[in-house]
Amino acid sequence: MGRVYNFAMFLKILRLVSRFILRIIARIEVQNLDRIPASGGCLAVSNHLGRLDAMLAVVLATRDDVILMIAEKYRAYRFWRWMVRRLDALWLDRHNPDFRALREVQRRLKAGQIAAVAPEGTRSPTVQMQPGKPGAAYLAAKTGVPIIPMSIVGTEDKEVVRRLRRFRRLDITIRVGEPFTLPMIPRQNRDEFLQQSTDEMMCHIAALLPPKYRGVYAEHPRLQELLDAKTDLLEKEIGD
Repeated sequence: MGRVYNFAMFLKILRLVSRFILRIIARIEVQNLDRIPASGGCLAVSNHLGRLDAMLAVVLATRDDVILMIAEKYRAYRFWRWMVRRLDALWLDRHNPDFRALREVQRRLKAGQIAAVAPEGTRSPTVQMQPGKPGAAYLAAKTGVPIIPMSIVGTEDKEVVRRLRRFRRLDITIRVGEPFTLPMIPRQNRDEFLQQSTDEMMCHIAALLPPKYRGVYAEHPRLQELLDAKTDLLEKEIGD
């Protein structure tokens, strides 16, 4: 009980500090934040532009049961080892299948916690979306939790450095999409299923982004279907 209490308190302190810093350095617009459930297991997925994304995840996920994951490469640093212990976070190998971490995240999702994941696995070097990896789709399909697609614009590392050097505030826009779920993983054609599910997830993210950020998914047929559906819905609302 004490560990849970300490984790929740430390997370609240970290969130307050992060929010204070972000208010100083950035103007942040968040659209449809109410689409993130207040309770129950769910998986928030987004594009990954820069180091600031992690701070945004801590601030946006206002729940105390957020599952935090730290890249394995930071284990060599004492500060990050201390943070992982304090936050009850998980080490994650982003370059190799990390089944141990996946099983633990899966357990926590089923227990009703929330996780934030960047399916690309690392920051985009071009700001455009890179191919997604199947880990997030595997977690969503295995647990059955809803997926919350999100887009982030304005946290590119180069842009952050350029603006802060000139004492200019950042302009960050975050959009939260409609939740959706994936079917269970079939016994056959698992790799094909996970690829299709990953594409589905990434196209939902791409549909929330301006065209120049969509990268390898810009011409994906599923993205066009999602964009057409949004256009049809908007026209119907205008007609009504």
